[in-house]
Amino acid sequence: MKSTRRDFIIKTSVASLGMAMMPNYTVLGSSDNGYIVTVKGKIKPSEMGLSLTHEHILVDGSKGATGEIWWDRAAVKKVVLPYLNALKEYGCKTFFEFTPSYIGKDVKLLKELADKTGLNIITNTGYYGANNNKHIPEHAYKESAKQLAARWISDFQNGMQGTTIKPGFIKTAVNPGALSEFHQKLIKAAAYTHLKTGLTITSHTGFAEPALQEIEILKENGVSPSAFIWTHAQKEKDLSMHVKAAEQGAWVSLDNVRKKNAEKYVLKVQNLKNQGYLKRILISHDAGWYTPGEENGGKFRGFTSLFTHLIPGLQEAGFTSDEIKQIMIKNPVEAFTIRVRKFMK
Repeated sequence: MKSTRRDFIIKTSVASLGMAMMPNYTVLGSSDNGYIVTVKGKIKPSEMGLSLTHEHILVDGSKGATGEIWWDRAAVKKVVLPYLNALKEYGCKTFFEFTPSYIGKDVKLLKELADKTGLNIITNTGYYGANNNKHIPEHAYKESAKQLAARWISDFQNGMQGTTIKPGFIKTAVNPGALSEFHQKLIKAAAYTHLKTGLTITSHTGFAEPALQEIEILKENGVSPSAFIWTHAQKEKDLSMHVKAAEQGAWVSLDNVRKKNAEKYVLKVQNLKNQGYLKRILISHDAGWYTPGEENGGKFRGFTSLFTHLIPGLQEAGFTSDEIKQIMIKNPVEAFTIRVRKFMK
């Protein structure tokens, strides 16, 4: 791809944001430094640097909820590696891979990509209940929240998919509207898992109604909202709901940044900043999506629009370098550093 002078200026400007991360950077509001778990093992929070907090390498729903891994890893890597290597030109160091269990999560593939690129790649445990439970394994309907949590805790303690690779966060997902009894169980299981492991809870949620219910369930089960990330919060049109979640301590994750919508995301970020909640924002692309079975993995969306369009848009709107560093570096560290965060009534 031909590089332009504008590309060079953007890359230089964005990469410089990561230079502010000092080796002794500590987790905001915590009593110790905590740690991060990548597919290659533990790292210090100070090693995260510039981070993308919600992305995908491969997504596959073709086998139902079997969890079968049937694709050619070499073919996937051939397509994906150039996109991951491009991130390093913008100074990106850490990549949170959000593909959940039973929809294409392949921890061996992620480890191979981390080895090839040098990126910190972080995967997850948990179950995905959105899409009317299409990707939920049969045992999840029969087991209690504590039994499900025991499975996810085992992933953290022992490794996943026959490996020693461990998750760095919990990924759940719920349908729009009021939470079903089953989806309430998923959130309770996530709460129990957090209290045993310190893993941050993320939930594919979208709208405010289920998000606020999730926060209440976590509080009822002793988990601070600061351990919860409201994923796809950009779908909620009432921006006062973003503030309502943030004021309780929850993270508001604005995903799916693209070239064509960057200006809208600037407005959502400005809203939270103006209300004093710049420190509760996470932003990413929700991009990638290699699709096994399609030619060359289908239409793969890259991971750079945030750097080429959103960050310049924030700068034009008056955001300072320190404020952008807060969103892209400090907030991910604070959100994902592993430690138990209890809710005190």
